[in-house]
Amino acid sequence: MEEERGTTGSINLSQKDKEEKVNLSCQVHHLPCCIKFNGPCSVSQYFKPKPKGMEIDGLAVEESHFRGRNLQGTTISLPNGYSGFVLGKNISVKRKACDVSEGSSDNWEMKAKFDKLTYWNHDSPPSNDDPFLRSFHWFAVAEALHKPVKVEDLAAASVALGKN
Repeated sequence: MEEERGTTGSINLSQKDKEEKVNLSCQVHHLPCCIKFNGPCSVSQYFKPKPKGMEIDGLAVEESHFRGRNLQGTTISLPNGYSGFVLGKNISVKRKACDVSEGSSDNWEMKAKFDKLTYWNHDSPPSNDDPFLRSFHWFAVAEALHKPVKVEDLAAASVALGKN
């Protein structure tokens, strides 16, 4: 039985090159739909969010329309220590002959970054109970799980459990 070869790749997030990376904060939108198109488009000509003038759960509500559907959303900041990136294939990276024979390889580079994004709901206002916002709680869970355990913490846990 022949073993399938996977795809390998690398992602370059450094800003070593001379051109400044674009900051897309407040220009990244998470829409509740699937758009089957990948290419340039004059989005700002048609998609024009406006503040609704109200707050729900401390979130400033915005309103827009997409293909006749009412959208309500809010702009949120990514948690401290996190950034969002827009990646593009780096076609200028030279590949070795041995890399080609071992399977496909992709090299990606950062084209832009962001620290804020707007997420949208169909017909319902954003709230802290939305699955998209609740998924951000996993950042705190992941941090707690991967935080190094100190001897003092283990001793305190043993005492709390009554196992001296």
